[in-house]
This record gives sequence, C-alpha cells and structure tokens, in this order.
Amino acid sequence: MRLMSFRLTTGPFLDFSKDVTRRLGWANLKPGEHFMGVKQAQGLRKGEQVQRLGECVCLSNEPEEIRCIEYSPYRIPAGMETWPASIRSEVYREGFPKLTPAQFVEMFCREMKCNRKTVVNRIEFARVI
Repeated sequence: MRLMSFRLTTGPFLDFSKDVTRRLGWANLKPGEHFMGVKQAQGLRKGEQVQRLGECVCLSNEPEEIRCIEYSPYRIPAGMETWPASIRSEVYREGFPKLTPAQFVEMFCREMKCNRKTVVNRIEFARVI
C-alpha cells in the first residue's frame, strides 16, 4: 500500500476534519484505491520508523492549478450543506482553518517550492475505519 505523508496536517488528519489534499505527483491515484496516511514517509533518521496514521480511500483525484483554490467554488460534501461556509471551505478541508485561500496558496508554494500556476492533484479521500 502506498504511503502519503501528512506531516503538516497530522492533527486535522487524526481528528477527521481533513478530507482533501493537494499533491505534486500522485496523478495515477484512482478513485477507489487505498493508501496509508503517515506522519512522515521520507527523511527519517536512522532508527526512526514510519508512524502510520490511518488507511484512506481515494474518492476523486483531479488536476488543477494551485491558485484555483482562490477562485473556484468546490462541491459541498453531502451532509455539510448547512454547515457554516468557513467550516466547509477548501482550506478548512485541507486542514488549515485559520488561513485564507490566498495564504494557503502562498504557504503551499513555499513548502513545495512551486508557483501559483503549478498543476497539482486535488485528492478527496475518506478515512477507512
């Protein structure tokens, strides 16, 4: 099973508030495929082991420019229609409830060393319990 790191969003992953992630790569992850969420998959020191956080299943995987999060409305997940917009927003679903979409794009580009026009994969997933 493939490992996907949630180093920056371990807390939201564990409390089930994170159900969307944007990734460089992962274009071949298909809906229905399972993967394992981990705290960190690469750069472990000698003797450190991968910390498994939970199994997930991909619901959708669509390419988009990272800047699209600032402009495009996204689907509201079933059951969240009546929730406040701030809670159902993409940055909240990404695990960054205190960031604006513009701040999220800036942070993503800084962390991933890319620019606003970089095509990323928007992966919607569900935790397997």
